[in-house]
Amino acid sequence: MFVDQVEIVVRGGRGGDGCVSFLREKYIPKGGPDGGDGGRGGSVILEAKEGVDSLMPYTMKRTWVGKKGVPGQGCQRHGAGADDTILFVPPGTLVYDATAGFLMKDLAHPGDQVNVARGGAGGKGNMRFRTSRNRAPRQCTPGEEGEIRTLKLELKVIADVGLLGKPNAGKSTLLSRLTKARPEIANYPFTTKYPNLGRVQLGIDASFVIADIPGLIEGAAQGIGLGHEFLRHIERAGILVHLVEPLPMDGTDPIENYRAIRSELAQYDEALAKRPEILVVSKAEIPEAEMVKKQLEELTGREVMTISAVTGQNLNVLVKKIIATLNPEEE
Repeated sequence: MFVDQVEIVVRGGRGGDGCVSFLREKYIPKGGPDGGDGGRGGSVILEAKEGVDSLMPYTMKRTWVGKKGVPGQGCQRHGAGADDTILFVPPGTLVYDATAGFLMKDLAHPGDQVNVARGGAGGKGNMRFRTSRNRAPRQCTPGEEGEIRTLKLELKVIADVGLLGKPNAGKSTLLSRLTKARPEIANYPFTTKYPNLGRVQLGIDASFVIADIPGLIEGAAQGIGLGHEFLRHIERAGILVHLVEPLPMDGTDPIENYRAIRSELAQYDEALAKRPEILVVSKAEIPEAEMVKKQLEELTGREVMTISAVTGQNLNVLVKKIIATLNPEEE
């Protein structure tokens, strides 16, 4: 199950308590205080990790607490500090303080970390309170409580290529043909309810990540339908591949469908609408595909491709076009 938004509570570990102890050794009748300090509590850290692709584990457990520090002991032995608790999240996760509403960290790349709840300091042992007037102090301090915070985690899929298109435009089928991803495919709208990612491997070194984003409908920029659930994930894509279905199941005009999606992109984010776009007419095996291609070329003044994910027509040409668009300096 794919989860891209969740709210959790994190609390740093409590520091270990200080110790009250007095030295008791033969021939040292007045050894004095020797209680050690407690160890620091462990912090809670979020880290982006390659291979983690959903926030689903955090729907099962909403509260995460760091480990406690070890209490101090006699003979001036200080308690050990606790290890930090590291929670792994997908690359592309935004970490918000849910109470104050500010962005703490964008964990965009694997290995990125943020300390979200610091552990409490350890308490002081009675050896810390010895003075010339108080040579046998019996006081110590308890360990401090760890920092507590409510977090909102929001995942924005990171992909080199984002597949655009109305529901049933053929995005999932194309993804399944180009990669090993196996998204749900059916002949009804909104088969895809969440982004599916796949990697297109070209030789040993060359590859790119492609994301099949849920279909967009008119009004998405205002939150209608899947709305921001779609647009949030397309923000990070390096380039867009816009699939236009030549004969939509709902009887709509493919040219108007293209215009509607471009309008939603511009309303949501002007920069997103200016992202490099490869315009493709899907389902080239349908006779209407060539006519729609010509209409789009007249409308946009740009090259338009026709492909068929079913027959494999022009899929290799599309991959080469994507590579050239992602790496224009290599041309």
